[in-house]
Amino acid sequence: MDQQDARSAAAILLQHLQRTTRLDELPAECRPASRAQGYAIQAELARQSGHEVLGWKIAATSKAGQQHIKVDGPIAGRLLSARSLEGGARISLSGNNMKVAEAEFAFRMGANLPKRAAPYGVTEVLAAVGSLHPSIEVPDSRFEDFTRVGAAQLIADIACGCWFAVGPAARADWRAIDLAHHRVNAYRNGALAGEGSGANVLGDPRIALAWIANELCTYGEGLRAGDLVMTGTCVIPVTVSAEDRIKADFGELGSLEVEFV
Repeated sequence: MDQQDARSAAAILLQHLQRTTRLDELPAECRPASRAQGYAIQAELARQSGHEVLGWKIAATSKAGQQHIKVDGPIAGRLLSARSLEGGARISLSGNNMKVAEAEFAFRMGANLPKRAAPYGVTEVLAAVGSLHPSIEVPDSRFEDFTRVGAAQLIADIACGCWFAVGPAARADWRAIDLAHHRVNAYRNGALAGEGSGANVLGDPRIALAWIANELCTYGEGLRAGDLVMTGTCVIPVTVSAEDRIKADFGELGSLEVEFV
């Protein structure tokens, strides 16, 4: 794959993102065959979109999620500014094929973690975090059957990225909390619809954060101060329909709600 192939693949995916339409697979001549090629296309998609990259999301951070989309580990995707929302937002489900909401721990970086050869450890990564936020992701894919296209194409497709909403920074001392065992509940129209904990995110959302820091050392330029990192759903994704209201409750760490139309 050369740069023109990456540009062609990115243009196809971006068009489907903008039109909320779908394709079976990328054409063979510009279809990525590796993670590196998938990330190259993703970077080009972000560039062509003209939107600022606000940070990153991690998909497939649970064994169940990996099995569902048939990948052997997590994948990362850029968060585009045009897809960023605040708590209380009304989110259109028009054209959305997945129709789920995910409650996720999100970290705002306070310092750079630049690309380097030596892997980052969890302690070093956490020292670079500025704040912790509750968040909700509403994913989607540009592929008709995203469970069969493989990791490289899913990475190219911004790791099934679509809408995301981020709440205020946690006021509680989150560094003193065992995030792996911290309970998170999701409510649909006031009724409990899902419950889980940070353990569903690679065993601990702090481990997931270290994972992406090292993934971006291999396939990117590292994490930057100000980047938001959404670490993956800690509850089973909640099915949503128009007029549903979803609340992600992180207890003392905060909560946020979104509405679907």
